[in-house]
Amino acid sequence: MKKVYFDSAATSKIREDVIVKMTDVMTEIYGNPSSSHSFGRASKTVVETARKTIAKELNVTAAEIFFTSGGTEADNLVLLSAVRDLGITRIITSKIEHHAVLHTIDFLVKNYKIEVNYVPLNVKGNVNFEDLETLLSQSEEKTLVSLMHVNNEIGSILDLKRVAKLCKSNDTLFHSDTVQSIGHYKLDLQDIPIDFIACSAHKFHGPKGVGFAFIRKHSGIHATIHGGEQERGLRAGTESVHNIVGLETAFKLAYQNLESERREIIVLKTYFSSELKKAFPEVTFNADSSNIEDSAYTILNVCFPFEANKTQLLLFQLDLKGIACSRGSACQSGSQKGSHVLAEILNTDDFKKPSIRFSFSHYNTKEEVDYVIEVLKEFAKK
Repeated sequence: MKKVYFDSAATSKIREDVIVKMTDVMTEIYGNPSSSHSFGRASKTVVETARKTIAKELNVTAAEIFFTSGGTEADNLVLLSAVRDLGITRIITSKIEHHAVLHTIDFLVKNYKIEVNYVPLNVKGNVNFEDLETLLSQSEEKTLVSLMHVNNEIGSILDLKRVAKLCKSNDTLFHSDTVQSIGHYKLDLQDIPIDFIACSAHKFHGPKGVGFAFIRKHSGIHATIHGGEQERGLRAGTESVHNIVGLETAFKLAYQNLESERREIIVLKTYFSSELKKAFPEVTFNADSSNIEDSAYTILNVCFPFEANKTQLLLFQLDLKGIACSRGSACQSGSQKGSHVLAEILNTDDFKKPSIRFSFSHYNTKEEVDYVIEVLKEFAKK
């Protein structure tokens, strides 16, 4: 059976070069980075080299990069410590954030009694900046803004620099989940006065189980995992050396090949949306996700003109044909409630229709698109 993987926003295929590098490290550099002997020092050198590689690309200092188990841990670290240690009593966010942010905020509301304000969004999932500015200026509470850079379901893109400057002028901290943008967009964190970001390696062809948090120096953030002095006392636990090297290798390759791979994926996404329109003239693209300029080039969220409430059946049929895609975030697969993101931006009728997220990488081809279109045509005939 033909296999087509259009779910790279959930997790991406690991590059061969990354696997080779990780295997070499597991074979040859297996010491504990905290050990003082030569084996430990070799591992420590590898970890610190990776930290410097990432810091250089983001235009920050190595001391501002902290390795974690992924984006979820990085988000939790920042949000929990901001409330517990930095005196944050109010958070401004949106209702379409990843659950790593929304569920953590729910925990903080329950246990720390913080105030939460949700900034309004338009039908494309974009922040209303006037409303954000009003929210920022209307309270004396110590505030943190948490808004993701690229939405993982609909691909809407936040103007990070604009939000960062708004926050700076209002003496407000700014955190962004950049899990879907790191490795796909260039970020200069000296030019963007942001305080915290989160990253996960498996979104840009690296291994699962590793990521990092960027934490602006002198922030005052403290550890949430205790038991050792690793990561300069901010994250206890023996560093996963092979995963960190995999992260570094994937990170370097993502930026070395960024422009060429971006062009390839844009051609593919444009072709896919065009072929969908030909096959199904009434098809629509949620949050205008077919727009290359205003939406992530890696994500296409499609609302099909099929019978309402047939999303699961459509996904089942696609899976039977070897096609991987999703109804939304992989972290909420199995939920009967549907996408919280689409529930926020779609009207009731459109929300009931089957909506599928297709997400791409440079490994995909036009032949795969043609195959998916034919399978969708078959489904429509039933």
